[in-house]
Order: sequence, then structure tokens, then C-alpha cells
Amino acid sequence: MKTYRVLIDCHDEKGLVYKISKLFYENDLNIEKNDEFVDSQKNRFFMRSVVKGSIEQAKLYEQLQAILPADAHIRVVIPRKKKIVLMATKESHVLGDILIRHYDGELAADIVAVISNYDILRPLVEKFGIDYFHVPHADLEREAHEEKILALLEMFEHIDYIVLAKYMRILTPNFVGKYENRIINIHHSFLPAFIGANPYKQAYERGVKIIGATAHFVNNNLDEGPIIAQDVIHVDHTYTWQAMRAAGRDVEKVVLARALKLAIEDRIFVHENKTIVF
Repeated sequence: MKTYRVLIDCHDEKGLVYKISKLFYENDLNIEKNDEFVDSQKNRFFMRSVVKGSIEQAKLYEQLQAILPADAHIRVVIPRKKKIVLMATKESHVLGDILIRHYDGELAADIVAVISNYDILRPLVEKFGIDYFHVPHADLEREAHEEKILALLEMFEHIDYIVLAKYMRILTPNFVGKYENRIINIHHSFLPAFIGANPYKQAYERGVKIIGATAHFVNNNLDEGPIIAQDVIHVDHTYTWQAMRAAGRDVEKVVLARALKLAIEDRIFVHENKTIVF
């Protein structure tokens, strides 16, 4: 018996759930989990099913393709450990959190490497027996620096996801285009928003009452890619900016871990600049 995650995204029309369920039944597939959603504004249908049976993966895909609208995007995924690469700069909090979760078996993933433009975090990473690659950016144009990183990534064959664990360099369109919807970033979220140096100090000086974090896929609009997960916590006048930063980092760790878990469990659909998450 094989388990498949079936993800379908297509133009909505009458009878889709019936036709898909009937196909599963006729192929003696047991539905273990099913989620569906219709975006009425876009007239778009999304469905994620976990099924178990003996049909071959390619045959199931072909049969689904035959009954679904011509514009359907279909994924028939065999659950497996995803291969991920972490990229970092100097901050250790989200990187360390992911390494610990991986060590404890919380993530169905293999961390194949950590890449950083500084050598500061090597001792932390090597405690977990994971390869650390230092790719310095000094005296290099951004494109030349990225070419060195891309060459490293090609060594690992197929990478499922790249996680920017507070990697503090803007990626070029060339880099992003090679890993479309496979690069996950984390950053602080403020109401109002503060950019530039020390956003927590800026927030403290403005008396912010809510701080949080956003995890999203990276696209060519800085920090504006499809959002995967978010969370907030309340703060008040008793917080120093250092305490606010510590609290914000805790939120960043939780939100990034949540987003990564959703990705490696194939729970995310990307449509235009939004996500549908089951």
C-alpha cells in the first residue's frame, strides 16, 4: 500500500469533488484526510487529499488529468523527507531553533547544509554534525557572490526548500527565479511598520503595542512574497526595546518553524501572490 498527497488547483466547476472522490473509490483508494476550498472571487478550486492504495503514482496522475479542467495543476506526492538548505548571516536564534527541531525529529526533513556569508555560526552548526559553508561577500558583486552559492547548491542535487534563517542579503531575480516558491524567509512584523536599523528600538520609541513575525515565500518584491504564516504578541510600556527584541525573536522562531513544517508536509498552494494553506 502506498500513501499519496494529492494536491489539485483548477478552475471551479460543478461536480469536482464528486468526480475526484469517485476516481479514488474506483481505484480502491482510501481517503485518510481531505480539505477543499473555493476562492469565489477568482472562481478557483483547491483540494488536498491524503489517500492510500496500490495504484501507481503516474497512473493516478494521468487519471486525474483526464477528468479535471484543462487548466488544472495536479501534484501527486509520495511523502518523504524534504531536502533543505539553511542560509544565515550572524543571528543565531531561528537557525538554532530549526537545528534543534531537526535534531529532535520534529521536521520531516534532511538539513543538507548551512550556507553563510560570515563564519560566526560555524561552531553552532557543527555541533549538530551538519556541513557549514562560508561564502564571504566582501569585494564581490552581488551576482558574483550568488554564483558561488548557486554552485554549492547544485552539489546537493535536488533541493526542496531554501530557508533564509535571518540571511541578511537581498537576493537577485536570477537567484529567486531558480527556486521559485521554494525560498522561505522570516522577518519581523510591526503595526506600524519600521524598516532599517534596529526596528525594535524604533518600535519601542513609538510605543508599539503589538509585535510579530511573518514567514513568506521570496519573490522579487522585497518582503512582499506570498505569506505562509504569521503571529503576534502583545507588549506594553514595561518592555525595554531589548525585551521587545527578545520577545520578537521568540515569535520569529515559532512562525518560521510553523511555515517550514507546512511546506515540507505539502500543505501550501500558491496562487498569484497568496497562499492557501491546509
